Amino acid sequence: MNDLYYVKHIIVVFFCIISTVACQGKSEPQSKDTMEIETENPNTDPLANANADVLSVRAERENDSSWTFSVTVQHPDTGWEDYADGWDIVLPDGEVIKPDPKSEFTRTLLHPHVDEQPFTRSQSGIYIPSDITIVRVRAHDLVDGFGGEEIIVDLTLDSGLGFEVSKNR
Repeated sequence: MNDLYYVKHIIVVFFCIISTVACQGKSEPQSKDTMEIETENPNTDPLANANADVLSVRAERENDSSWTFSVTVQHPDTGWEDYADGWDIVLPDGEVIKPDPKSEFTRTLLHPHVDEQPFTRSQSGIYIPSDITIVRVRAHDLVDGFGGEEIIVDLTLDSGLGFEVSKNR
């Protein structure tokens, strides 16, 4: 075989190695349409914009075994078009505890709090099954729904990260 045959093969192998090394760790090129979609809407998670945050919770057990929850919420209320409109007490299985079964939330917030941030609102008459020791408290806003900061409350402790519990006042 002549030398030209070996040179051609060496060049082909060389280009194969170079192209393999150059492409390692790189994804396939994106089409213009895909890049535009990603640029126009970089955040595809609908909960990422939710911004009604629970800052603190105080749970007080009453003598009748019901609970009163005082929940501090922060949300950039702008008026009637966008405000924190409720908060929930959620059991581990996802059930929402509502003193009024017809209510949308554990505690409905009926108006914006544009000039009162953060704000605290209480709800009494909350009955939590005796075998439940942990609940989650979440806030909702009119535009973005749930998805802001939540607090997990351990009802067997006196306090924890973002919460206080008192029993039988």
